[in-house]
Amino acid sequence: MTQAVDPQAIVAQVAASLTAPGAPFEMTVEQVLGAPIPVLARRHRSLRELLEHSLGWSDHDYLVTENRRITFSDNAAAAGALAVALAARYGVGKGDRVGILAANGPDWVIAFWAAQCLGAIPVGYNAWWAPPEIAYGLGHTMPTVVIADAKRAALLSETGTEVPVLTIEEDLPALIAEHGGELPNTPVGEDDPAVILYTSGTSGRPKGVVHTQRNMVAVSDYHRFTDALLAAFTGQPPSEGPSDRRYLVTAPLFHIASLHNLVVPRLATGTAVVFPPGAFDVDRVLSLVERERVTNWAAVPTMASRLLQHDVSSYDLSSLTALSLNSAPTSPLLLERLREHLAGVQAALTTSYGLTESGTAATVATPLDLAADTESVGRPIIGVTIEIRDVDGTVLPDGTAGEVCVRSPYVMLGYWNDDAATARTIDGQRWLRTGDFGSMTDGRLRLSGRRTDLILRGGENVYPTEIENVLDEHPAVRESAVFGVAHPDLGQEVAAVVVAEPDAVDPEELRAFVAARLAYFKVPARWRITSDALPRNATGKVTRRELAL
Repeated sequence: MTQAVDPQAIVAQVAASLTAPGAPFEMTVEQVLGAPIPVLARRHRSLRELLEHSLGWSDHDYLVTENRRITFSDNAAAAGALAVALAARYGVGKGDRVGILAANGPDWVIAFWAAQCLGAIPVGYNAWWAPPEIAYGLGHTMPTVVIADAKRAALLSETGTEVPVLTIEEDLPALIAEHGGELPNTPVGEDDPAVILYTSGTSGRPKGVVHTQRNMVAVSDYHRFTDALLAAFTGQPPSEGPSDRRYLVTAPLFHIASLHNLVVPRLATGTAVVFPPGAFDVDRVLSLVERERVTNWAAVPTMASRLLQHDVSSYDLSSLTALSLNSAPTSPLLLERLREHLAGVQAALTTSYGLTESGTAATVATPLDLAADTESVGRPIIGVTIEIRDVDGTVLPDGTAGEVCVRSPYVMLGYWNDDAATARTIDGQRWLRTGDFGSMTDGRLRLSGRRTDLILRGGENVYPTEIENVLDEHPAVRESAVFGVAHPDLGQEVAAVVVAEPDAVDPEELRAFVAARLAYFKVPARWRITSDALPRNATGKVTRRELAL
């Protein structure tokens, strides 16, 4: 009798062989900021080292747009020249902040690498901010210079800032052309700040998340590991690169999904990133996928939903082999619809869970994980440990919901200039309290919702995500958002905003639909049906505070 083969067991065996003593990704445990953290025994110690490493990819594509093609050598030369100019003209040095306020593009990336050459700290300001928000960011991180595109330079002028502003369209080309020579090299420590990115700001002021050199290099090594794992799992030897993969960048560079997990790791793997022009447009994006033979696309669920509304049959998407959904919760129904819609594309659908503070995905759900549990967000990635804890910090057993806590070499150093917020979020043993609720079963994480989104109705905990997933199953519902509103007796009651075509559905029908599937106390008592899309921030998350009924 033939015994069934457990694919997960094979994956675990392959991963163990890659991380064993003497193996390419040998793991060890070191004291990092006072806590035992798993790290690679052999690794780069700074992003500047990674930039120098990328010179080995020479004339291979690194940054690609509709009308520009920049090789790894081009990128290093431009970054080095800009670094020399920033030091000579503006006195930028180690620890100084270099603000970047611009739409996605190669110059954003070149400015980032220029700052790394000087030991400076690039600050990715949110390109969607209005002048008052920009003014807050400038006052919070106090950059020595700001690099901006023309549109944002005009907004900067409205703030009245006296910080020098260098435009991408005019100043950067002139400075790069005027300077050159070898890459500057300012020594930095592994736990020195490498970048500041702002949280989404769904409530209160956005906080500046500080990631270290160690964090950023570790994320790049994680991507090298996943490439080696895939190669080993398919019986191929690990490649030292460059590879022929091409990654589409559709999320903002001021977010970890694009900067940490797409743009920076390509220096370690020798692969290209492709930038679509302007705002997200399905036809232009698919045309670029076809022309540039894009292989990997990390999209947010909103983009995937728009993809479902287009006929993709007229495009050659045969190169697309990996489509991952990140940054915002993904309903099981959306994944199912994507599989049907992209039936002719050999894309492996995955989803993940992470937050700005975690540096990269804390968990990834592969097709194997999703086949076992459609609502799972997967297993911890290499180097990540997850614990589910109660309000007192006690670790909870499998299957019990509590706060998701994460420890890894990717977790942020802390919040810029906010020790109190850092102490509330990271404990003395470097555990990150995510503020998310979830449970672990069979090694996989399933999320219940955000702690800040939790609805307390008459003593019962209600998780919006569970209700939203049910609502999204209704054929007339495009998308939905559930949240709590004040109630004089219950404390809170459940409210829902549903996006649908006019007159396609009414509250009574939706109430009955949910009541047939969930407990009575989870059924929304207040409804608003609209044809307007839900408000979202730059990372694709619904901004619930804008949805008050």
